[in-house]
Amino acid sequence: MILLALLYALYTTIVHKPLQRVLAERRSKTEGAVEKSRADIAAAEARTAEYEQKLREARAVVFRAQEARRQAVLQARTNALNEARSKAHTQVLAAKKDIESDRAAAEKGLPADAAALAQEIVRRVLQPAGAAR
Repeated sequence: MILLALLYALYTTIVHKPLQRVLAERRSKTEGAVEKSRADIAAAEARTAEYEQKLREARAVVFRAQEARRQAVLQARTNALNEARSKAHTQVLAAKKDIESDRAAAEKGLPADAAALAQEIVRRVLQPAGAAR
């Protein structure tokens, strides 16, 4: 029994305590590495979230710029179309006015031309057949 107690004491002093100390040290290093890994993963996730937020913001800025350019082009197109319509309307009005003045001039000169043509017809009809040649 004494031998067993001595063997137990030697085992505890020489093997068990140093083994427990090494195992505890390994466990603390492993837990530290796991905690460091978790912290690194959390930091990476935070950087990823920040990157994604900045990317969304950049996309929104680009979209707003594109929308502003599209609106500017659309407004320029609308302005050009309105200007073209206005010019066309002015030209149509001028053409109508010219046609009306031409019609009025024709109506004014028509009686005089009709009388001249009537005299020419009468002169040719009443003229002897051999005299026209």
